[in-house]
Amino acid sequence: MVAFAAFVFLVWSAGLYLFATLIPDTRVSPDEKTDAIVVLTGGAGRVSEGLSLLAVGSGRKLFVSGVYRGVDVQALLKLAQRTPGDLECCISLGYAADSTRGNAAETAEWIKGEGFKSIRLVTASYHMPRSLLEFRHALPDDIRIVAHPVFPAGFYTENWWRWRGSARLAISEYHKYILARIELSGPRAK
Repeated sequence: MVAFAAFVFLVWSAGLYLFATLIPDTRVSPDEKTDAIVVLTGGAGRVSEGLSLLAVGSGRKLFVSGVYRGVDVQALLKLAQRTPGDLECCISLGYAADSTRGNAAETAEWIKGEGFKSIRLVTASYHMPRSLLEFRHALPDDIRIVAHPVFPAGFYTENWWRWRGSARLAISEYHKYILARIELSGPRAK
């Protein structure tokens, strides 16, 4: 029994290590253009990063998924301390999503309506592996996804195991990632 428990712990630990290697610690240059920028709400710095990418022309449109009902584009810009200006016309908000899987489904519908073939996905670094998994499952094969992680102040990508908060987040995301892999083991969208 002890040997079995040790084996399970070893497998779990190896999986956690492999998962941690999927957490990005760098990002692609904003010069690499995509049709759209997609921001997943739920963490500090994501919307501001998406707006900055839109402002420098990294994408033609910005889609913010999982927005709280009652928030409009002007309110979002105000929260991000941005003036409406030229950006307002190029921002779409999605209100239906309340999970990462919901973000992927909501974004897939929006992309289909827009006819886009590439997106820059903006979310927290520790959230990126599961987000990519969900988005690759929800989107057709011909949609290119460029990962653009945001690096939250409270999460240390390097030596994450030394920091209680970072370790807790990494382990939580690892468990969610395992569940998502199991749940998404069926065929992908075409």
